[in-house]
Amino acid sequence: MENKPGSQGKTKPGKSPAWFSKLKEKVIHSDGFFFTLVRSSMSSQLCGWIDTITSFLVFSLFNLTAWLSTAIGAFVGGILNCIINYRFTFHAVGVDWRVALTKFIFIWAGSLLLNSFGTQAVYSLVKGWPWFENVTGIGEDSIFLASRLFVALTVSLCWNFLLQRNFVFRTTRFDPYIAKLLSKLGIGKKSN
Repeated sequence: MENKPGSQGKTKPGKSPAWFSKLKEKVIHSDGFFFTLVRSSMSSQLCGWIDTITSFLVFSLFNLTAWLSTAIGAFVGGILNCIINYRFTFHAVGVDWRVALTKFIFIWAGSLLLNSFGTQAVYSLVKGWPWFENVTGIGEDSIFLASRLFVALTVSLCWNFLLQRNFVFRTTRFDPYIAKLLSKLGIGKKSN
């Protein structure tokens, strides 16, 4: 088959261009900071939606309280986020899943506390500036929403992402101690 002028660089129908295939490969497999951050953001978004949908369904179908529905949604979203991050985001090959889950729970608890108290602190700080509300015309609801979004983004990047990338889904010097404790508690593998 001869090449026609202008046909170089074109792909056959149904095939991705070479640059797209290379980009896809990097997004999926690269452990560099940027592509890991992209995968982490995708996982976080997916699990955030699942968290929200689960909370809504539990609240509306089972008539549970708002806090319990939110807690159930957060639990489901958190477990799914841990699984996706272990397999897809951080490629935690060789890291004992029990140890990773234990470290994830501690980081997750810290995230919950930072988000809760951080939002309250930022909200109280900004609400305490009477001139801010007068100058901007922003009410308490908007101040809360802005505080919540600011804190959520800050905690997501500076706490969740960095600790998951460098501690939770990597082998650390603490892992043998965590594994030994889990074995003594009867969780998973037993030591001989």
